[in-house]
Amino acid sequence: MLNRIWIGFFVIAFIASLYQWLVLDNVLIFEQLVNAIFDMSKVTVDIAIGLIGILSFWLGMMKVAEYAGIIEKISVFISPLFTRLMPEVPKGHPAIGSMTMNLSANFLGLDNAATPLGLKAMQDLQTLNPQKDTATNAQILFLVLNTSSVTLFPMAVFVYRAQQGAANPTDVFIPILLATFASTLAGLLVVAFVQKIQLFNKVVLLYLSAAMALITALVVYFVSLSADALAQQSSLFGNLLIFSVLLAFILIAMYRKVVVYDAFIEGAKQGFETSIKLIPYLLAMLCAIGVFRASGALELIVDSFRLLVASLGGDTRFVDAMPTAIIKPLSGSGARAMMIDTMNTYGADSFAGRLASIVQGSTETTFYVLAVYFGSVGIRHSRHAIGCGLVADLAGVCAAIGVCYWFFG
Repeated sequence: MLNRIWIGFFVIAFIASLYQWLVLDNVLIFEQLVNAIFDMSKVTVDIAIGLIGILSFWLGMMKVAEYAGIIEKISVFISPLFTRLMPEVPKGHPAIGSMTMNLSANFLGLDNAATPLGLKAMQDLQTLNPQKDTATNAQILFLVLNTSSVTLFPMAVFVYRAQQGAANPTDVFIPILLATFASTLAGLLVVAFVQKIQLFNKVVLLYLSAAMALITALVVYFVSLSADALAQQSSLFGNLLIFSVLLAFILIAMYRKVVVYDAFIEGAKQGFETSIKLIPYLLAMLCAIGVFRASGALELIVDSFRLLVASLGGDTRFVDAMPTAIIKPLSGSGARAMMIDTMNTYGADSFAGRLASIVQGSTETTFYVLAVYFGSVGIRHSRHAIGCGLVADLAGVCAAIGVCYWFFG
């Protein structure tokens, strides 16, 4: 699947470039394609180098937690849920604890923490994989849950909205929350359908009900805050939690007579090796995305979509935010640039500006996550992972459009 998608990007980019050259007389289009390859090659190395430090640190801390028995305790608590959603993962396996911590970090918007924890979880799941180059059902479900991006604190979106002059940068908070949960629910349902997972189970329903109750309580609390207090409290809560977890790892490890420094170094070495291993996979995907963008194919798709909506008598206001939605599964930095460009063009408090912000916060960069997570363990055959991830993305975008009309229509 990855092979066909990768080739497809280049083929579509070439066709779009021919159109730009022959019809629009853009004689620089092929120069732009080549420059995109050079630019994305540089971005790939920058990403990999940037990951080395934080990835090594977090994998080092995870090794401390593993030796201290913390991962095992977390696994025991959450294993009833994951063993029903992922029956091939044994009870108490380290992957369960790693997945739990990764999803928790994503929920709190702690991107720097979530990525290394997710890579650790994927490596743990790979130890159970009988076919090392093919994704297992558990790895696919875990990846889809990551791409659906359940995030309570989309602080980056608030910051960009403030920079673009939004009167109330956090007015998209509840819409983002609704859209991202719609994305996650859709991802879970489609994977459950494909893998024939029984969701109507007492244990699964109990965990989901408890999670929803917690989410509702948090939403009620944060909705009662002013915009300034919301940003301050959410930032404080996230940073306090992450540092408290790190300190707890160290203190518990010391109590259990673990040589903390040696354990940390052992895990950090794995982080360095993983970062270097990612480069070929990132290079392939980012270069393909770069030429796709540079060819003008994205712009042609958006204009065609606008004409279609207009011909059907629909409201075309949402189309102005669709570049963010289209590029989001392909490139996180590209989608961020699209969101900022939309707010700069139409205004941060315009319908398109708000919708682009909601879309940006509602889903994750599916192909990037797939390339990083599967690439870190050498998986080449993703099976139904991409399809299920894109269904979650589509649900998030549709929900974003719906709630934007509801709140700001």
